[in-house]
Amino acid sequence: MKAVSLTKEISSTSYPGRGIVLGRSADGRKAVIAYFIMGRSENSRNRIFVETADGIKTEAFDPSKLVDPSLIIYAPVRVLGNKTIVTNGDQTDTIYDLMNQQLTFEQSLRTREFEPDAPNYTPRISGIVKCTGGKMNYALSILKSADGDPDCCERYTFTYDSPLAGKGRFIHTYMGDGNPLPSFEGEPTLVEIGDDDIDAFAQKVWDALDSDNKVSLFVRYIDIETGKADSRIINKNK
Repeated sequence: MKAVSLTKEISSTSYPGRGIVLGRSADGRKAVIAYFIMGRSENSRNRIFVETADGIKTEAFDPSKLVDPSLIIYAPVRVLGNKTIVTNGDQTDTIYDLMNQQLTFEQSLRTREFEPDAPNYTPRISGIVKCTGGKMNYALSILKSADGDPDCCERYTFTYDSPLAGKGRFIHTYMGDGNPLPSFEGEPTLVEIGDDDIDAFAQKVWDALDSDNKVSLFVRYIDIETGKADSRIINKNK
């Protein structure tokens, strides 16, 4: 598989939905994480990312306009020791809690399935990055309905040991806009991470997202040797 431009891949559709990018910087020193959310409805667009003690959470930008918080208010990013968890829903907490009880990433997600938002049945996408002893690895997961049939949950986990410098993987909830929304298909896309600093990288990803549908973006660079993290948040609502 040949790596493609991350920004071109993101901008190739007006509605990839929610997306996770995990990878390694071109100099090999940083683990790179990006998570974005988009929205078509007023309720979905009425959100911002807010920092927490161990990651971020979503909040309503205008609480008076919040209709149904069940699938849009959650903690996308949490840190458990030397592991950073990033997901598109409240399965972040499931992974955190069950891994803290010595279950694996994959075992934790066996307790969950796609979102109950018929007819879309939005996939649950999840990622985890581990940095220890000067090395990193990561994994990505998607839980999705069987071509829109909610009677079957399809579960895929992709693991990447000693990731190559300058490369990453990109997974998102939808293949594009539609009604119902078509779920992501195939292996997470191999993308070029490049050699940008965190600010330039965050701005490039933000600019690649459709201007009407983008809502918020979170980017984190983790020093693989020291574990020190540097993060950025961009919210459309200010």
